Order: sequence, then structure tokens, then C-alpha cells
Amino acid sequence: MTTDPLLLMGEVDAATSRLLRTAASFDAADLAAASLLPGWTRGHVLAHLARNADGFVNLLTSARTGQDMPMYASLEVRAADIETGSARPPAEHLDDLRRSADLFAEAVAAMPAEAWAATVQARKGPWPAALLVWGRLREIEVHHLDLAADYRAGDWSDTFAHRLLREAASHHAMGPTPPSMVLRLDGSEHEVVIGDRAGAPVVAGPAPDLAAWLIGRADGVPLFVTPDGPLPTPPEWI
Repeated sequence: MTTDPLLLMGEVDAATSRLLRTAASFDAADLAAASLLPGWTRGHVLAHLARNADGFVNLLTSARTGQDMPMYASLEVRAADIETGSARPPAEHLDDLRRSADLFAEAVAAMPAEAWAATVQARKGPWPAALLVWGRLREIEVHHLDLAADYRAGDWSDTFAHRLLREAASHHAMGPTPPSMVLRLDGSEHEVVIGDRAGAPVVAGPAPDLAAWLIGRADGVPLFVTPDGPLPTPPEWI
């Protein structure tokens, strides 16, 4: 998948449209139902996605203006905004998602070419501004799964799944105790190696299913392990 933020906006727009269709199908009971994230309802997930868009607008503004602007005022404020927003009526959730998505698109369009070279202060530390659009796409696509609403990893594009798989594998490989495994994509000779290849199990399957399992969003049922045995347990993903 391209890293060009302007080219990626087409993917963000498409992912946002899919998310809005799902959100529009929810009634109050649906929003109060559990998501795939422990302790969060679907309402929490939607509130997070709206505040995440606002946070990315802050980072884009920081890159464009050169002003030091954090993604969120504080982690406490972020948590409180999500909690407060989680119980809103369906129409308010939908309006908030649309508004915040529009503001994000406007902030991207306002970026001069040179501003993409800036480094901004994201929630977990410094981050290249050029990766902000990818970051937003990743948030939408992964949390759409978390809504537990008939959106599956198989609905991801192959290019998105491949990039997420590589990113997750790199994250796990840099951990203090990286698991040893070889990830093999169906229909391809391409492999992604984490840890020590010698004696490592080979986990094979479609790229979307591998990626979803590697980030803890799937149980890995469609995947195959060689030699026969249980799937390795991936470390916690960011």
C-alpha cells in the first residue's frame, strides 16, 4: 500500500463510508451492546473513532503551522471524552462521526507539501506527519472490526492487510521477547519471519486473517500451523 498521504485519502474515504453505513444501522440497544474490546460498548468504539479523528486534526494542524500541539489534551481528557460520548443517541453518534471525518479530510487538504516532512507528537511519542493518513486508515479499519457488526478482516483490501501484517510483525519483532514464527501468505512464496527462524512454526493463511490474528482481532481459525500444533500466541499489539 502506498505511503503517499494524498493517495491514501481515497482509501480513508472508502473506509469511512463503510464505517458510516455500519454506524447508521445501529439503534440504541446495538450501541449499548459489547464490542470486541474488553469493557467497551459499540458506543465507546464510535466515540473513540470520532475523538481519534479530532486528535489527528490536531496533529495535522501542528505539522502545518509548526506549533507544538499534542494529539489529546491529556490521556485523562481522552478517556473522559470517550466515556461521556459512548452513551449518546444513535443520531448524535452518526453526526459526530461525519463531522470529525469531514474535519480530518479538510485538514489533510490544507497541508502544504513541505508540512508532510514534519514530526508531530502523537499519543505514544514522535511520529512522522507523512504517516498520519495511514494511521487514521488503520484506526478505522481495525476498530470497524471491533464493532462486531458483520465486518470482517476479509473485507479489508489485500494492500491494507499486507501493510498491517508487516507493521504488526515489525512491532512484535522489536519486543523484548519476540515470538519465533514464520508467516506464509496463501498463494504466495512470500514469508514474514519474526524471531528466530530455526525451528519456528510456520503459520499460513490469507493475509487479512494473518493480520487480524497477529493484532489480536481474530482467533486464527482459518490459519494452518506446520508442524501440527497450537497457534503461537502473539504479544499484545499497540
